[in-house]
Amino acid sequence: MNTKQPECWANDPNAHSLHVEVSSDQSLLLPHSDFVFAELKTEGREQQLRLVFATHEVLIRGHCLRRIETAMQRLELAFVARLPTSQRPLITEGQAVVLEVVVTELDTQRQHHPNGKA
Repeated sequence: MNTKQPECWANDPNAHSLHVEVSSDQSLLLPHSDFVFAELKTEGREQQLRLVFATHEVLIRGHCLRRIETAMQRLELAFVARLPTSQRPLITEGQAVVLEVVVTELDTQRQHHPNGKA
């Protein structure tokens, strides 16, 4: 019998990038050197963690996301993915649970030109 807890994120002090699994068909690596800022919002029981990189924004929705935010603050967050619904009952109270991961590519042209013109 497997007693290992399911994981939807991983911490590695030697990580140089964040591996984001958007779906079983899509993932991407975002270098820690491109990390700009994070924002954590709590609405009721659910939290939303926004990680902004130079080229992409990663929006994570779930529970107990402060630990993931802290790992990113230390530039040790190595992996994040949505926890499958079938594995959610196996999570113990207080453990981070990622319900959804959405990645948006930022308009880098607009970032360099505040008025939106090239």
